[in-house]
Amino acid sequence: MSMLKINLRLEPGFDPIPNAIEAGATIEQLMEPYQESFRYPVYAARVNNRVCPLTQVLTEDAEVVLLDVRDSCAKEVYQRSVIDLFRCALERTLPGAKMIIGNSLNRGIFTEVRYKRSLLILDVERVELTMWNMVKNKVSFQDIPHGLDMVVPHAGYISSFDLKKCRSGIVIRIAEDTHPGGMAPYVDNKKLYKAFEEQKKWGEKLGINTCADLNRTIENGEITGIIRISEALQEKNIASLADQILKNGKRIVLIAGPSSSGKTSFAHRLCTQLWVSGQKPVYMGTDDYYLDRDQIPYGPDGTQNFENLDSIDVKLFNEHLKTLLAGGEVDLPRFDFGLGKKVFGERKLKLADGQPMVIEGIHGLNEKLTPAIPKSDKFKIYISPLTQIRIDDTTRIPLTDVRKLRRIVRDAKKRNWDARQTIIAWPKVRAGEDVNIFPYSDEADAIFNSAFVYELAALKKDALPMLKAIPEDDEYYTEAQRLARLLSHVDELADSRDIANNSILREFIGGSTLV
Repeated sequence: MSMLKINLRLEPGFDPIPNAIEAGATIEQLMEPYQESFRYPVYAARVNNRVCPLTQVLTEDAEVVLLDVRDSCAKEVYQRSVIDLFRCALERTLPGAKMIIGNSLNRGIFTEVRYKRSLLILDVERVELTMWNMVKNKVSFQDIPHGLDMVVPHAGYISSFDLKKCRSGIVIRIAEDTHPGGMAPYVDNKKLYKAFEEQKKWGEKLGINTCADLNRTIENGEITGIIRISEALQEKNIASLADQILKNGKRIVLIAGPSSSGKTSFAHRLCTQLWVSGQKPVYMGTDDYYLDRDQIPYGPDGTQNFENLDSIDVKLFNEHLKTLLAGGEVDLPRFDFGLGKKVFGERKLKLADGQPMVIEGIHGLNEKLTPAIPKSDKFKIYISPLTQIRIDDTTRIPLTDVRKLRRIVRDAKKRNWDARQTIIAWPKVRAGEDVNIFPYSDEADAIFNSAFVYELAALKKDALPMLKAIPEDDEYYTEAQRLARLLSHVDELADSRDIANNSILREFIGGSTLV
């Protein structure tokens, strides 16, 4: 048997460890002697910069980089492994039961379970026990019917998960890289569940539940009608929110959501509907209330974090809101990013009786942003693209990947960034969301879903060439390929002329008349 020269990196960025191993050995066998050196569990590897499962057979000299839970590709492998284990345990425990993968919910993945009777808590406990028994026995995924290729070698690699009964389904909870030692606290977000259910019902009405359904719609020339219906649905929902705000006499509307949710376009369209409903609103952004740059605190990494609430002049912001609500006049600031400070004297504002303010900012749902304003005056809206389309019944499309693709396209058009720059910046963006946005989503009075069933097809035209432009020897090549594989499941929407110029999607693909 010939010997291979393998340079093994225990983590990206680590020095290589020279190894000699027989051709035909797997990555799992290669890494076995180094188990005690791993800081986090390893679930996949890069072989000459291509992501491979740990069962991959080595046939040539190579550089092998081990990928743990902090890597997006390894995280996807782990999630797919848990889902596949769940599917098998469900079939063994409740013969005839069928799972349909759903969406992120309650810090987990909601999965609809169709069975001959209503699902019981005892059923969920039995399924979970079956899963743990399979983990204990290290059941090989090769022995699991219909097992996926890109999974861990056996169930023994799965160390952390739990199941929670949630209405007609089960939330599969998986340890996150932000909680590597255990699970995040379980909170049942009823409003978010309702928003997903509404989107699911619309998907069923449109006949688009999977990527194959979307592709068939494009091939049949029916996509124009789907685009118009999707836009009309969003406009109706925005108008309904405007009516709700005015009916309840809310003066301050606070809009927040994760990156690339379409907050700015939504805020402008909400202003239009408020005006149509009888009140001309004032639009404001919290970015103009940054502290002067020399007052913004530094983080542990030595950089100033403009996304923390500590970077906002909360005192001045609340003083201005109180004055406006009382009928007084204020001198609104404009933050000059070149000077690094607020500039005054450019815009004086005084509200008419009952005139509302629409305020966009990442901290809008956090009560600490507006502590001086009574809750009775505030209406909080959480916005996010809550896509319900899936690849198939057992393979979901992560919401964060939809937002990442939106941002890649927008950054290219508005910042002249390439996909690599956006991918590099994304982990810091996500870390900020986990601290500043997601913990407050349940505080919202309403949730607005900015997703479109066809948007991956619309994003593909711009996103795919940018992802393919990242060279094979680049450290971000594997993440680019992961996103490219996601886009490979949808056909490209070559002609976007039917997408309205005030559509939220135009904020990302270009051509918007709002931003």
